[in-house]
Amino acid sequence: MTVLRLASWSLRLSPRGLAVCLLLVAAGVAVSLVALSTGEFTVPIPDIVGSLFGRGTPAAELIVWKLRAPRVVTGLLVGAAFGLSGAIFQSITRNPLGSPDFIGFTAGAATGGIVAVVLGGSAWQIAGGSLLGCVACALLVYALSFRNGVQAHRLILVGIGVSALLTSADWYLLTRANINDAATAGAWLTGSLGGRGWEHALPVACALALLLPVCALVSRPLRMMEMGDDSAKAVGIRVEPVRAAAVTVGVLLCGVATAATGPVVFVAMAAPQLARRLTRSPGVTMLASALMGAVLLVTADLAAQRLLAPVQLPVGIMTAAIGGTYLVYMLRKERR
Repeated sequence: MTVLRLASWSLRLSPRGLAVCLLLVAAGVAVSLVALSTGEFTVPIPDIVGSLFGRGTPAAELIVWKLRAPRVVTGLLVGAAFGLSGAIFQSITRNPLGSPDFIGFTAGAATGGIVAVVLGGSAWQIAGGSLLGCVACALLVYALSFRNGVQAHRLILVGIGVSALLTSADWYLLTRANINDAATAGAWLTGSLGGRGWEHALPVACALALLLPVCALVSRPLRMMEMGDDSAKAVGIRVEPVRAAAVTVGVLLCGVATAATGPVVFVAMAAPQLARRLTRSPGVTMLASALMGAVLLVTADLAAQRLLAPVQLPVGIMTAAIGGTYLVYMLRKERR
């Protein structure tokens, strides 16, 4: 067992978990290089490596740094944020369906972004509206779920109900918007990495840098809480403060990620479950979930760009197709 400690933090990785994380890093690098290389203009891998170190040709540096790298980096960061957010909520709810997609937080972010679009907001205002909508939805769901503490099943049921209401509100807003705003909002609702620049990647990178230490702090208590609140309290864990801190971090990660790309669905649900199956961990693993989310989103975006080329699909359509298939598989397996 590999144990890394810093003050009160504890990050435990089994040999298998460490190997899985290293393989996911290698997969992420490989997929990123393919995404940087392929497209309307093919850039050889050696030229990409040279461009990353400032020794590429002017054409290669233009294509890599100005056009493709911002999209790839945004995809990696957003995927990691969704993976972490899904891991946190699945750990809190002790349920694979307890992800932001199902408990309403992604819907809240989507509604906030649509309101900003309908009001004629700029890109930054849409991102801000998305983040505010996610936070407001989380506060509402948490408040409605709280009764002598927050129970997992109550949180999921309330979240599903709030998500349904917000989805109805989204479609109502689209019917009341003018044709141009409705088209913009509809495109944003699908979730896309198209046209993303460094200005989209930087806020997600800053959020991850600030919130990753908090994830490290709450990861060990969350693992104990997966055995039940009573068991966690018996070993001295303050359940409600830990849960509130974890929900706050998960909501912020979901809100920032949605603000950058729109509501990309199913990554937050599938990434922690796939990571858990690969690592064979008894609980949700934060690091592996983040790496899996990054790999999933960049791979899905690459597939969305290349499968029907020259037609490019929004990445949200591809993740919905993959995630829906995985959800059917998971439900069928649970039934067995």
